[in-house]
Amino acid sequence: MKDRTQELRTAKDSDDDDDVTVAVDRDRFMDEFFEQVEEIRGFIDKIAENVEEVKRKHSAILASPNPDEKTKEELEELMSDIKKTANKVRSKLKSIEQSIEQEEGLNRSSADLRIRKTQHSTLSRKFVEVMSEYNATQSDYRERCKGRIQRQLEITGRTTTSEELEDMLESGNPAIFASGIIMDSSISKQALSEIETRHSEIIKLENSIRELHDMFMDMAMLVESQPQGFLLGPSPEPPPEEGALWSLDAPGSTGGDD
Repeated sequence: MKDRTQELRTAKDSDDDDDVTVAVDRDRFMDEFFEQVEEIRGFIDKIAENVEEVKRKHSAILASPNPDEKTKEELEELMSDIKKTANKVRSKLKSIEQSIEQEEGLNRSSADLRIRKTQHSTLSRKFVEVMSEYNATQSDYRERCKGRIQRQLEITGRTTTSEELEDMLESGNPAIFASGIIMDSSISKQALSEIETRHSEIIKLENSIRELHDMFMDMAMLVESQPQGFLLGPSPEPPPEEGALWSLDAPGSTGGDD
């Protein structure tokens, strides 16, 4: 009878080599995944830092009846950077989500997959929290600009309700604010100049809010759909109806007129 001991030993060694190769490939994949996690976390931190800087620019602009162009340009650059970085985060989170769904579709379950799902959920929730703070900042700034417009209209002798002022803002026509104002004093001219400045800021703000609305709602719905077992810390608030958050009317803003 032919001795097959050597043949069996060779086959076993080959299987062991395959197992080692799979383990190495898996470790390399997870190393790359964690590098991606750190990159996304860095992007989210960058957005958070920019949001704080946006708040400072808002205060500087509101502190002056005629803010300098440099400050306004810096604010626009910050808003543009937040938008670009947020789109990067969204794209990378979507890519991870699709990879997870593919493995789940093949009925694969492993410790690595659970780790990736947990990391994805945590990053998604953090991203929504940061963007929610950005939205609250924008909404507060809009209300403060609106309050300044209302105050300047009163200086010219024109009294408006909040609803009337909102209608004027929604018209998108700057000339509507000059209607009925007698331009026979430097005070009226100065007041109208500030009104035009604040109105311009609101228009730019609304464009920014519209651009980010769909992305925010998409990510908020993603976080809301995550199984509770994969969320770290408190679960996020349910995504609001359109118009409640990312609303151009910014109801319930805590901002004052200052």
